[in-house]
Amino acid sequence: MARVTIDGRPYEVPDGGSVLGAVRAARVRLPTLCHDPRLAPSGVCRLCLVRIAGVARAVTACTTPLADGMDIVTASPELAAARRGILRMLAARRRSRAALIDESHPYIRVDMSRCVDCYRCVQICDEVQGQFVWHVRGRGLDTRIEPDGASLRESACVSCGACVDTCPTGALEDRLGAAHGAPDTWTRTVCPYCGVGCELDAGTRDGRLVAVRPVIDSPVSRGHLCVKGRYAFDFVAAGDRVTEPMVRGRGAWRTVTWDEAYAVVAARLGDVIRRHGADAAAVLTSARATNEDNYVAQKFARAVLGTHNVDCCARVCHAPSAAALRRVVGAGLATGSFDDIERAATLLVCGANPTESHPVVGARIKQAARRGARLIVIDPRRIELAAYADLHLAVRPGTNVALLNAMAHVVLAEGLGDRAFLAARTSGLEEFRRFLDAWPPSRAAEICGVDAASIRRAAVLYATGAPATSVHGLGVTEHVQGTDGVAALINLALLTGNIGRPGSGVNPLRGQNNVQGAAHMGCDPGVLAGSVPVDQGRVAFERQWGVALPSAHGRTLPQMLDGAIDGSVRALWIMGYDVLLSNPDAAATAQALAALDVVVVQDLFLTETARDYASVFLPACSSFEKDGTFMNAERRVQRVRAALAPRGGSKADWQIVCEAARAMGAGGFDYAGPEAIWDEVRALCAGARGMTYARLDRGGLQWPCPSLDHPGTATLHAETFARGPRAVLEPVPYRESSQTPSTEYPFQLITGRTLYQFNAGTMTGRTRNADLRPADLLDISPDDAARVGVGEGDAVRVISRHGTAVLGAHVDATVAPGQLFATFHQPAVRLNAVTGEGRDPVTGTPEYKVTAVRLEHA
Repeated sequence: MARVTIDGRPYEVPDGGSVLGAVRAARVRLPTLCHDPRLAPSGVCRLCLVRIAGVARAVTACTTPLADGMDIVTASPELAAARRGILRMLAARRRSRAALIDESHPYIRVDMSRCVDCYRCVQICDEVQGQFVWHVRGRGLDTRIEPDGASLRESACVSCGACVDTCPTGALEDRLGAAHGAPDTWTRTVCPYCGVGCELDAGTRDGRLVAVRPVIDSPVSRGHLCVKGRYAFDFVAAGDRVTEPMVRGRGAWRTVTWDEAYAVVAARLGDVIRRHGADAAAVLTSARATNEDNYVAQKFARAVLGTHNVDCCARVCHAPSAAALRRVVGAGLATGSFDDIERAATLLVCGANPTESHPVVGARIKQAARRGARLIVIDPRRIELAAYADLHLAVRPGTNVALLNAMAHVVLAEGLGDRAFLAARTSGLEEFRRFLDAWPPSRAAEICGVDAASIRRAAVLYATGAPATSVHGLGVTEHVQGTDGVAALINLALLTGNIGRPGSGVNPLRGQNNVQGAAHMGCDPGVLAGSVPVDQGRVAFERQWGVALPSAHGRTLPQMLDGAIDGSVRALWIMGYDVLLSNPDAAATAQALAALDVVVVQDLFLTETARDYASVFLPACSSFEKDGTFMNAERRVQRVRAALAPRGGSKADWQIVCEAARAMGAGGFDYAGPEAIWDEVRALCAGARGMTYARLDRGGLQWPCPSLDHPGTATLHAETFARGPRAVLEPVPYRESSQTPSTEYPFQLITGRTLYQFNAGTMTGRTRNADLRPADLLDISPDDAARVGVGEGDAVRVISRHGTAVLGAHVDATVAPGQLFATFHQPAVRLNAVTGEGRDPVTGTPEYKVTAVRLEHA
């Protein structure tokens, strides 16, 4: 602490900061215009002028380092006169400006006649988002701030809203807020989109969500949001939101009471179980629902229906990450934290496009690279981060394992491994070395399309740049070698000692807001809450629930659909998941859903699955309308808080499941609320024992947190692995995908997300994000476009062995010749009619990332 005097009074304040920080810590008012705690201090506005004893002239408090013993004066006639002069100058400049209004952007209104040249918009776009949209033009009285395009809509803006958030005058403002009025209440909660878990303040007025702003002190998002988190919230009030239960009879929906709906559900599920047995029923839970929702849903499956047939959409995305991490190090969780991005000397981004799919983490990676961290990008496309990378390896789709094996070969062949770590904490090294002898870069180069010299350079960069951390996405997991690909990444980390240390690790970028939590709450046929294998947790859970757990193994999502086709599964309860639109091989998915006797859909909207196949529809409320917790990709459990009352007759997912369980005569579902559910999780799961709601209300905690005095775990496996003292280096043979190009199907299609839309478009498709990305597109290289005669915007039919889809073409040089990229957010396109039946043999995760196709003019 530093001892200072401020305006004649002594204070003790934190040392190491600025004079402005000390003044604010002492709760002394000092005006600023250009200051924002997220930005480097600039002193441009000069409103924070102070006098310091021994200094000849007034100085800006924001740029002056604090020193012990300082005597600071913030208020005097001289300082007041200086501030008045600054404000007069700003006011005069504002009056002299012509109106500079730009309303081209659907979310942001620009009126530069209100600008005071504080440059905060320029700084935050550069220093936080890294987009460099705003530029200072001219000098002196002719200074102006402009975007890099003819308008903001035509610029490089990614619509994160950071410039609006920092603007002190309204020169940049949210159009949604202006349309609905300023919020009168703010509620801190968590974003409902990707697995980053950004915290946000939800602003409400007259029972409507009207604005969202970032939480400055959030440890995850650090006062930043992306376009989805900040602006894509109007789905909550969408006109087609279903808010009353419905039952389908004779081909038509009819609205019913909740009691009637529960009676129908209980009767139909009971009938299926009586006629075909408990394992003829199955439950799919939701990565968009809370931990509490998911916990009671898997409890319902096991304790009420009597089956382990429970799964969630982690199955189709990061189940391979969990499987590989659990197998090698003993815990199917990210080994590190997002803060390792700033701690790492080297960053490896493999099969992920964070600036589009996880934008706040993507921005942090971009800024780390700008500050000098080494960056290696492994991706078939030249994604945005490739421009900041020391090395981009444009690997052929489906060949990750070959590439990563060759990198491991270089590490061992050139003596770059961490010998002390290998000796103390791994086993199987010599067998692994013999396996890798067959994987020199020259061999991998022929398979993966990356030259041997680049493979070697990537290995050297990673191995010699400790600490090194890797983040990976669905470009690793959504392959027939998904689990193997993650295991190969873990091998690299083990060889180089890059696990269990700050700045290191193997970290899956989870796709949805609570996909980590859903799986971790036991929404997986093989594990119970806490990711405890069924046989290991059986006694404790039976004691807590007061029922015997099923003895038969449960089915994964793909196995459930297989069972529907062969008649062994007859009923499916689907919570917050549009299976028909999301699953691969849409024709087979439709066949499975049509074969079921009972389909219960629990969602906000009549999804494609519900519209075509549901027997009963149960209206759930959004995360803005309920309490609970989410677990993000770095294992952080954070509080979700209701900002609105449930819309119409909709209910929280946990409440619906509990009431249905009671309607079926089950006990153990009389919870007072989500906190009571979470306390049951804490009683059963050692990793959650220290995570009371009271503690979570003060900020999120990282799993595991085994006691009330435990701070949470930022880095896993620091001293030992969850599986024991040593991790085994596993040889990972390469297997070629069946989706290789041929004369009939000469292209390889990759599917993925875009910045402005999210998964099945259930939420973003009902917001003005649709103005920013109105349709799914097929990206094609300029060479291929010229060769097949396709121009920008042309309608193209994509044909695979499984089906067809029609999209508009986008000629894009980031796509390699012979490859195509398409997004899957638009129900009308149904891109998954094209994707096939290939699955990872360990987890059943589909092969979304490579499909052999041909093109025709539509």
